[in-house]
Amino acid sequence: MATSEKLTEHFLTCTICTEVFDKPCTLVCNHTFCRKCVVSFTKTRPGAISAKSLLCPFCSKMTTVSDPEKPVEEWADDIKPMFVIQGLLDSFGPGSKDTTYCRYCKEEGETTPATSWCSVCDDAICERCLRMHSRNPSSRHHDVVDMSGEVKVRRRRRVMCKDHKDEDIKLICKDCKKAVCQTCCIIYHRNCKCVVEIEKEIPSMKSKLTRNKNNLMKKYDEIEALVDKQKTRSKEELKRYLQMESDIKSITKKAIDMIKRKERILLDELKEMSDKHMRQLKADIKSGELSVQMYQQQAELIDQTLHSECDMDVYEMYQGCEVGDVDAVGDADLKEKGRIASIMFRQDTVKLSRALDDLQLGEIDVLYESVLNLRASPVLQDTIDFRVAGDGKAAQAIDVTVLVVNGTETVVVTDYNNTNVKSFYTRNNKVSHSKLSLSSGPYGVTKVKHNQVAVTVPYTSQIVTVEVNPDLVLLSTITTRKQYIGITSLTSSTLAAGSQSPPCVDILDMSGHVLRSISPLHSGDNMLHYPSFLCTTRKGDILVSDWGSRCVVCLTPGGDVVFTYSPTGDTALTLPRGITSTSTDDILVTDFYQHRVIHLTESGEFVRNILTSTDGIQCPIGMCLDGRGCMYVCSSRGVKAFSLH
Repeated sequence: MATSEKLTEHFLTCTICTEVFDKPCTLVCNHTFCRKCVVSFTKTRPGAISAKSLLCPFCSKMTTVSDPEKPVEEWADDIKPMFVIQGLLDSFGPGSKDTTYCRYCKEEGETTPATSWCSVCDDAICERCLRMHSRNPSSRHHDVVDMSGEVKVRRRRRVMCKDHKDEDIKLICKDCKKAVCQTCCIIYHRNCKCVVEIEKEIPSMKSKLTRNKNNLMKKYDEIEALVDKQKTRSKEELKRYLQMESDIKSITKKAIDMIKRKERILLDELKEMSDKHMRQLKADIKSGELSVQMYQQQAELIDQTLHSECDMDVYEMYQGCEVGDVDAVGDADLKEKGRIASIMFRQDTVKLSRALDDLQLGEIDVLYESVLNLRASPVLQDTIDFRVAGDGKAAQAIDVTVLVVNGTETVVVTDYNNTNVKSFYTRNNKVSHSKLSLSSGPYGVTKVKHNQVAVTVPYTSQIVTVEVNPDLVLLSTITTRKQYIGITSLTSSTLAAGSQSPPCVDILDMSGHVLRSISPLHSGDNMLHYPSFLCTTRKGDILVSDWGSRCVVCLTPGGDVVFTYSPTGDTALTLPRGITSTSTDDILVTDFYQHRVIHLTESGEFVRNILTSTDGIQCPIGMCLDGRGCMYVCSSRGVKAFSLH
């Protein structure tokens, strides 16, 4: 009884009227109230009335009514309580039956403890009444369970028909998909072909519910694994953000230190020159003061001579003045060579302003998820004919990347045969292009900044940087010691490039200086033979597509091997070329001879062929992704853009 009271107090009491639920209804927010209580509360809220919704007094969430044309008083009639609440009410509410004492003895005014429960009669029975119950022909076969000792009864909830209040619902009309009582079946469902007892359908229902439960648990496990993965990713991302914050502060400190170093050089130079100038001025002052003193003494001597009565004194003084001894006093000190006339600080404010504007601490690149759907079937959106006027040879698109410059999406392609880089874009609803000629055939291309790319020119051992406006402007030419083919940007100031001779992946700064050279070994042999295409993952690892060893290798910038994809059979790569990574770290690789693009997981496991020759792909080479869920592939039939949504 104590349990029943607690259940009633905590779970079966309406928070509006503070009484046990009377015809409870559960709103969409899962809060339960008496129907009349929630209706009365809603009627005091004009906003809810105009919205044709019941308002939850607890969280203010609205529940749309099924038939708003009905009077407000009837809005809650069709809203049922959750089955847990109804089950508790049936078992422990005011109308539930007491299992402590025998129901038949209570009718006689006695309180005899019940020892058994009849699930058919839905009554508690004492030992004496049980003997009568067992001898009665109509009840001798009823299902009776023992309630003595620690055995507890699980009461069967009786569901009564809404139309026929005294009848249990024991039948199902499969045609109407409705549970009914016997009278409903006779009156309303006599023409239906399939009316069965609920009890007989329970096994199949339980079987289906079990399957549903298993499916839910499977989804539960999948979502739980996904949540765990997202938690791990969240920690990794937080660590990356803190590292990026540290990198930004570090590069800013370096820039400030450089400015302060230039400041110290200027101040030291100013101090040196100002000290020298001040020494010269002080020497001039001292020399001048000595000259003044000497002139004064000479003047006084002449004055004494003039007052002398000796003519010879006057003559000798006259002769001394004629020679010029007096006028020459101190002149030599005032004629020092290399004297500083003045010191000025000349500043080029325009040049300084331009330098500060051009100062790049770095860029924040954002890759958006939920744009690319790798499970979707690719749909061809566009084919870019990369042949343009002036091409002397058949165009050969090797690599491609996509930039958005001032709101204009620009496709940048390297054309090896015609020794130029091309950009294609649409401006004012007009398709346009730009072409930048180089000394020899360009190969790989990678985005360095939002409006800048780096391009390898293997034959001349060069890497060129190009500004995309979206027209192309050559910024710099970097001469390298190796002939690099594949290239990817690690940061705005570092690149990773692949070389065939010797086969390796080098980490370079923007001046072409090699910071680190990576040549991973497997069984004593170099894993890399011809690293022709590279890309950078979200985590900062380097993906290498090596057509010489026919594999995909994932490397850390430190040179460690994360994984190698080199299977045999149908999933083997015959000539891997272009490679790219998605924001979810999935990997896409082109296979030149198989005319396909394959999808790998972030750990290098085969998923499927995402594009094949049936999609119009012939001899695919370079590829990339944009931020709109499109995949660009260089093939013999042009640069094709496929949407994956």
